[in-house]
Amino acid sequence: MKMDRRMLLGAGGASLLGGYALFGGNRASEAKGRFEVAYSDEQWKKRLTPEQYAVLRKDKTERAGSSPLNKEKRKGTYVCAGCALPLYSSATKFESGTGWPSFWKPLPNAIGTRADNSLLFKRTEVHCRRCGGHLGHVFDDGPKPTGLRYCMNGVAMKFVPA
Repeated sequence: MKMDRRMLLGAGGASLLGGYALFGGNRASEAKGRFEVAYSDEQWKKRLTPEQYAVLRKDKTERAGSSPLNKEKRKGTYVCAGCALPLYSSATKFESGTGWPSFWKPLPNAIGTRADNSLLFKRTEVHCRRCGGHLGHVFDDGPKPTGLRYCMNGVAMKFVPA
């Protein structure tokens, strides 16, 4: 198998993110602001699976390649697993080779972003604009027309077929 730049970066990134997911800081405890949908920590724990809670509320990262949404090919909409806000259209999904569902554009008024300096390099975190749930990160190595890659945790979303 030929190793290209994206595969190398993906493997290195997966290793770093895996370590961060297991041992990294807990940025979710930092104030993110006010959101339309807000629950106590205990209420979130009751509403979400342990994996969803770890990602959406504690900013953890799922293991690369573990999400069934990676293989989802049907037409439909990806919604927030925390509050069901529509986030991405299947028309903007693409195979990035990173092991996480990737999109080149979110739906209008679906997400918020903020700087994330928790690793050795600067990233931009993506969260649900309605509940503040951590979804993943956006990078500038995606396809046209935006050139962006919204690299999302599959466990942070649910797929609703068209």
